[in-house]
Amino acid sequence: MPYIRRMNETTDSPPPILPDLLEKGLLVVFCGSAAGTVSAKKQAYYAGPGNKFWPALFETGLTPRLFAPEEYSLLPALGIGFTDMAKHVYGSDASLPKDADDPHRVLDEISKFKPKALAFVGKRSAQVFFKTHFSKKNMPYGLQSETIGKTRIFVLPSPSGLAIRYWDIAPWQSLAAFARERAIQ
Repeated sequence: MPYIRRMNETTDSPPPILPDLLEKGLLVVFCGSAAGTVSAKKQAYYAGPGNKFWPALFETGLTPRLFAPEEYSLLPALGIGFTDMAKHVYGSDASLPKDADDPHRVLDEISKFKPKALAFVGKRSAQVFFKTHFSKKNMPYGLQSETIGKTRIFVLPSPSGLAIRYWDIAPWQSLAAFARERAIQ
């Protein structure tokens, strides 16, 4: 069962489980479904023990070294940002309430900050976004034909240990090649 935060008494909106890490000039913004249980507990993105997110960043050259999840706040200096489709709940994809997703907020943030790429981490967050904004239900992994302004969109296999049967590093490598190319432009 997902955890839902209580409303903030001063703003009438719940604080996010994990804060967005967004700014102008980013190469890639990673967007997952929601913080996992371990990530919520540790207050760090992709912190589950079997999660391949951080090793994939290093293996593909998106980061110069293997970062620990708790170091996520250092990634904007490397052109990497973070958000989630559902900011106020945590848990596995299957346990998330349907009304927790906010694809309009994701579109607004990407339109505002204009990263070179938006990379959905796993198909669930991509499906919610594409169904809402492009009336598209299915998409392959990798670079998509749709854009948000000049921001290119990638769909990546989930690095979660729960999704190991879908794991494939190739779409992550394509994203890294795209990021390297855009970094020198």
